Amino acid sequence: MIPRQSYAPTPHSYVPNTNLSATINLDEEVKLTTTRAERDLQEYLGELFSIIVTLDELEKAFLKDAIPEADYTEICDRSLRQYKALLAEETIAKEFQGLEEFKAKWDLEVPRATERIRVGMPSTTIDKSASAPPPSGPGPVNNTSGLLILEATQEFITFLDAVKLGLLSKDQLHPLLSDVIQSVNRVTDKDFENRGKIVQWLITLNQMKATEELSEKQARELEMDIQQAYQGFRRTLE
Repeated sequence: MIPRQSYAPTPHSYVPNTNLSATINLDEEVKLTTTRAERDLQEYLGELFSIIVTLDELEKAFLKDAIPEADYTEICDRSLRQYKALLAEETIAKEFQGLEEFKAKWDLEVPRATERIRVGMPSTTIDKSASAPPPSGPGPVNNTSGLLILEATQEFITFLDAVKLGLLSKDQLHPLLSDVIQSVNRVTDKDFENRGKIVQWLITLNQMKATEELSEKQARELEMDIQQAYQGFRRTLE
């Protein structure tokens, strides 16, 4: 018979703590939050998670021609607006921290959504517009095209006036410049001279914080670039 070692417990040396079973209820629901504010915050973060995943799947579907261009544009634009609206709330933005931090925390691999959020606009708006009218051939433009050209011209002027008046924050300039590119796309899908500068400034503004402002140097560069883009746009109409 093997002798019992001095450190080995005897059959009667362990006395179970019966109080433990009285403090744990396996049927009780585990609550991740305790207040209404905490529950709302978790719901908002869940919505952001869903938006990011949806955008990534949407981009994949569009690249495979599995979704019509108009539907893609509408869903993408709405998702981006919801994303920005949620992060406009300081409490949500603080908990979210940033897209890269959020992706790392939840182990998200969403390269297409990351790029779309970085740009801040649907690829159809950046590249061209499905609603651009077909070429009308030589001669004067028709009334509809003439109206679209007038609207695009007014959007350019409105934006440039805003810069001259010193409206230099993201939340002031980004919507106006978005109107410029969208109105231009309704007139033509040609990649006219300096059109890319509009896109680059849209990306630059989109990456700024809502109340962050351009420096004086940036404002001068922006004004010059959009002036040049406007001249390039006008030359496509000649």
